[in-house]
Amino acid sequence: MTQVPRPTPYAGASRLTSCLISALLIALDYSAALAGELTITPASMARIGTVDERFQSYNVEMVEVTGGKFWKPYGANTSDAHSDLYEYRAPIDLTNARLRKLAAALAPAYIRISGSWANATYFANADAAPSAPPRGFDGILTRQQWRGVIDFSQAVGARIVTSFAVSPGTRNAAGAWTSDQASSLLAYTASVGGHIAAVEFMNEPDVAAMGAAPASNDIAAYRRDFEIFRSLMNQRMPEVMILGPGTAGATTAASGLVAGSGVDVVSYHHYGALSERCGSSSTPEAALSEAWLSRTDHTLAFYLRLRDKFEPGKPIWLTETAEAACGGNRWDATFLDTFRYLDQLGRLAKAGVQVVMHNTLAASDYGLLDEKTLTPRPNYWGALLWRKLMGNIVLNPGVPIETDLHVYAHCQRRRPGRVTLLVINPSRDTPQSLTLPDTSERYTLDAANLGDTKVRLNGHALGLSAQDELPRITGTLAAAGAVTFAPATITFLAMSAPNNAC
Repeated sequence: MTQVPRPTPYAGASRLTSCLISALLIALDYSAALAGELTITPASMARIGTVDERFQSYNVEMVEVTGGKFWKPYGANTSDAHSDLYEYRAPIDLTNARLRKLAAALAPAYIRISGSWANATYFANADAAPSAPPRGFDGILTRQQWRGVIDFSQAVGARIVTSFAVSPGTRNAAGAWTSDQASSLLAYTASVGGHIAAVEFMNEPDVAAMGAAPASNDIAAYRRDFEIFRSLMNQRMPEVMILGPGTAGATTAASGLVAGSGVDVVSYHHYGALSERCGSSSTPEAALSEAWLSRTDHTLAFYLRLRDKFEPGKPIWLTETAEAACGGNRWDATFLDTFRYLDQLGRLAKAGVQVVMHNTLAASDYGLLDEKTLTPRPNYWGALLWRKLMGNIVLNPGVPIETDLHVYAHCQRRRPGRVTLLVINPSRDTPQSLTLPDTSERYTLDAANLGDTKVRLNGHALGLSAQDELPRITGTLAAAGAVTFAPATITFLAMSAPNNAC
């Protein structure tokens, strides 16, 4: 900082000198204010890419469809995190009117039916399913349950992505994967008018033992099995996209699993941490820090390097993500995690990721919906605003991500020529501002406390009506000029000025 010289006590400061010093200090303060003032012009933002129209998507775990043990939600007792990791669920009711209405509001989307349990789920392709899974499997998927997935996907505008069983029950005497189970599922899907948009061979081959699959340290065996799988898809459903490898994080095994696979899309999974129930020491105090929010960048950088080396030019999808693996942390159902959720969407769209699938729609603590009541959680309202306002053309906002101000820009959805800004202020105590040359419609999410499960839009609580109707989502007018963003708020600005890139 520039130091202003002071007169010595022997010289004696004249009134003129004092005035000059005051003027200089004022000028320095004014210059500093200008230096910190951020002006952006949405009308001139350049187009930097596009994302899939189903960019924002979600998972329904296979074990939800079949019924079985999944991550047990946290109770009120803070000491119960490690006492029992799993809890039995009956099969999810995909005919539920509230569930369908809330899912349809996020359309178009992909719905991924997979997860670790899918690796050992037997498809019972008969009118009467067995009472227990055959040897080499851990669960049963009935025709009725899979038909329910197809009906749900068609009703809510979500295209199906899935994976197949790879457990010992699918293997021959030599240990090689056989395609009988996958063939049965594909044939049944076609017979009832269903459509699968994309498939992964299996869930997370780098941690395959967790999903009852063979050990993942034999890359040659994986490649052998993947070739059998790819031949099956090319013969039976060549129009279906093959994703892979669907590995969990930046693992050393990922390189070998990507190399030579010949996938249509490079897929990967990312969680910032394990959850408390699986031994994590992460805390909500760090949830708004740049160190935490940027973890998704580091994992993506790893997979971009693999993609560019082994599958150059192929699209990249994040097919499973949330705040923490193993069902999420205690704050995943609160407004605190909505910052990560929307910031991750903004970062990854800007970086060129085509699809991001949140885990889950309605199971455990990271679900967009409470699994027992199907009440929307804060992340659902964030997802709804993204779907309403952010189109698939990504723009360059012209400003870097700062510690206390994150700005993302897309063309508006269903409003040709218009721009939407997503402005996130993750600071817990400092307001931020932008100077904008045009008026806009403002949609600001906040909560009375970051740990609340209720969220407000422009000061009004969001919730379903007594008839399960979604509220009307409307903005408030923001005048041109300095626009202020209060601490710990998320704001969408639908700009009025046209942009030729849109």
